[in-house]
Amino acid sequence: MSAEARKAALERRHAAIEAELQNLTTHPSVDQLTAIQLKREKLRLKDEIARIRA
Repeated sequence: MSAEARKAALERRHAAIEAELQNLTTHPSVDQLTAIQLKREKLRLKDEIARIRA
């Protein structure tokens, strides 16, 4: 997998996590542990995307 393809896949996953977080926060009974895990994964993806760009 090329760096551009990897970056595109990471960006798609990052966007999917963002959508999932938005969906979670619209429900009254937000699972905080799941939200925290998703936020950590989103941050990890953001860092990996930044490393690829550099």
